[in-house]
Amino acid sequence: MVAGEASGDLLAGLLLDGMKARWPRLTAQGIGGPQMGARGFDAWWPQDKLAVRGYVEVLRHYREIVGIRAELKDRLLRQPPTAFVGIDAPDFNLDLETALKQRGIRTIQFVSPSVWAWRADRMEKIRRATDRVLCIFPFEPALLQQHGIAAIYVGHPLASLIPMEPDQAGTRKALGLAQAGQVVAILPGSRRSEIDSLAQRFFSAAVRIQRARPDIRFLAPAAPGLKPAIEQAARAAGLTSGLQIVEGQSHAALAACDVTLIASGTATLEAALFKRPMVIAYNMNWLSWQLIRRKKLQPWVGLPNILCRDFVVPELLQDDATPEKLSAAVLEWLAAPARITAVQQRFRTLHLELRRDTQALATDAIEKVIDT
Repeated sequence: MVAGEASGDLLAGLLLDGMKARWPRLTAQGIGGPQMGARGFDAWWPQDKLAVRGYVEVLRHYREIVGIRAELKDRLLRQPPTAFVGIDAPDFNLDLETALKQRGIRTIQFVSPSVWAWRADRMEKIRRATDRVLCIFPFEPALLQQHGIAAIYVGHPLASLIPMEPDQAGTRKALGLAQAGQVVAILPGSRRSEIDSLAQRFFSAAVRIQRARPDIRFLAPAAPGLKPAIEQAARAAGLTSGLQIVEGQSHAALAACDVTLIASGTATLEAALFKRPMVIAYNMNWLSWQLIRRKKLQPWVGLPNILCRDFVVPELLQDDATPEKLSAAVLEWLAAPARITAVQQRFRTLHLELRRDTQALATDAIEKVIDT
């Protein structure tokens, strides 16, 4: 198995629960993170080696990443596993899966590459690489099957993990937060590159929000190893009070908050499942942005907007991701309870669409591939 970032680690951990329930003697190795490790996964490399986003950012780490993939491929070809499961990370996994499939190793891709959003040219590559794609969104299998790719909808595992009605009061109590008053969750991402480009912007926005609403509190979960960077960004932005930084616990932060300022990515879907209004933002290297923008197929970037087929929450990307615009968008949510109620209802509908017995469905699909 290979999971390349925190969201993939979480998905893989849930998948491992299902597979180990089916096959108690299962062993799993490869690249993963702490959620997988807690299930007995043997990580030959830590997942943060692959946690890089953007063309230019990847180029800076290209030699190391390609070296890891080559070494992993050689190791798997010498000692072939029953199956290989790539968890998202298509730029790393698809080439590896192609090489393994050519040597007769069964390959499964858990999470379809976002060919419906950008880079539709990858369809042929997916077909060559995988024996089965496990799709987490209901519209994906039909699209992939049109291109001869075996695919099945298994639901999104987080939709079963996250309760339909989160316990805000209980979570605030567990975090030591007062019940009264409004809380804004600050989630600038789980990669160091995201922290470097977004965290100070987010905390500068928080300073502006605090000036408008002095009683507001901020809650910032930090991915493993990134708490010092988060603290430094907050200090640099001048946010000296009203901030609580917690290690991990992104789900607790989303359950406890009223609104979240959040980096584009899987975390935005998690925020939607927690029924939290949000402001989605992203900023990356200028050249990476130009290349990605040209390949974009839809007007939306954030997953909640893509799945709802509408701008249900604001997106402030690249040059628009300024502290002034970010703070204004958050303050608009805080002043509009009727708007919050409406978006929460849309997110409940989305939650129901994504909720399936993902562990069982995914394990069934993997078993069929293995037995073919």
